[in-house]
Formats: sequence, structure tokens, C-alpha cells
Amino acid sequence: MKTMTLELSEQLATDVDNAVKAGWFTDPQEAIRQAVREFLNSRRLQLQEQQQLEDVEWARRAAKR
Repeated sequence: MKTMTLELSEQLATDVDNAVKAGWFTDPQEAIRQAVREFLNSRRLQLQEQQQLEDVEWARRAAKR
């Protein structure tokens, strides 16, 4: 597993701590991992579409050569 370091605003850090205290997560790391997972899953189709458009543009440029 890769370790990443990040800085959070005081309010966001407090919100994460409160979510852990409320029992929603076992620790802050789990909360952050879940947030990143949900963000990426909600944007997965958008990311795939962007990659496909970039591939199409690459192919169009290559065809012009």
C-alpha cells in the first residue's frame, strides 16, 4: 500500500474526527480512503470519456500524417 501525506483545513479535520468518534469509521485513514473511493467512483465515467476523447484526437492527428 502506498502512503500519501495530505493537509486538511481545521474544519475538515474536525469533521473527519467527528465522523470517527460517531462510529462511522474506525480511524481517519479509513474515512479519507472512503472519500477518495466515492469521489473516483462518481467521476469514473467522466474520466473514461475524457480518455476516450483524447484517444480519438490522437488517432485523428496520426491519420493526418
